[in-house]
Amino acid sequence: MQQMMKQAQKMQQQIAAAQAELAEAELTGTAGGGLVTVTISGVGEVKSIKIDPKVVDPDDVETLEDLVLAAVHNANEAVRKLTEEKMGPVTGGIGGLGLPGF
Repeated sequence: MQQMMKQAQKMQQQIAAAQAELAEAELTGTAGGGLVTVTISGVGEVKSIKIDPKVVDPDDVETLEDLVLAAVHNANEAVRKLTEEKMGPVTGGIGGLGLPGF
């Protein structure tokens, strides 16, 4: 029983360390060949959006909206991959932990 408690405590420490790494990480997603760039934290918080003035066309707002959305999706995919990389070895692939990507 004591061995199980030690293993659980070690796993909690590893999860906390991985979560701290994710919180500190910043990932980037792009769209339109770099015309739109989104920076997002490892826990999914959008930090910044950069838009190249070349893509701003008042007569075609829909294209800009699509590019921003695509960049956000691209950044979120990077978060998912990083989460799997950091948390996968710790949790052994256990899902349902309420973490991004699980």
